Amino acid sequence: MKRALIIALALFGQPALAASISGTASVIDGDTIEVHGQRIRLHGIDSPEGRQVCDRNGKAWRCGTAAANALDGLLGRSPVRCTQKDVDRYHRIVATCTVRGIDVNDWMVRNGWAVEYRRYSRSYDDAEAEARAARRGVWASRFEMPWDWRKAQHRE
Repeated sequence: MKRALIIALALFGQPALAASISGTASVIDGDTIEVHGQRIRLHGIDSPEGRQVCDRNGKAWRCGTAAANALDGLLGRSPVRCTQKDVDRYHRIVATCTVRGIDVNDWMVRNGWAVEYRRYSRSYDDAEAEARAARRGVWASRFEMPWDWRKAQHRE
């Protein structure tokens, strides 16, 4: 199956973008969910990695785990609706998602559980500024931007 997909991509380019994907989501981490077996990367945001640790008042805390738990708490068992924007290099759908009328991507940034991934989007400037000013989520601590943390892990 994977080989057929690779051949199809080579012959015809990237698959056409799907209009939307809906269903109950499982949380993979603070910026990735799975719906009907399909991994979905939340567009324009980056959340601390599962193993990432932040420093709050001199104490280490698992901010990546906290971000994933916050996303899980938001979603619960409610159905999500995701609108595909792209496909990333790992063949995950990149999408904006809503649950119960709430923009999930914006909510994660506005509550400090993710930062705006400026390399891909500037849609969440105001949400990030609000979270930073209110010292919500990771903004209540010292932390490394997720992309810098990942880069440092690859060097080790």
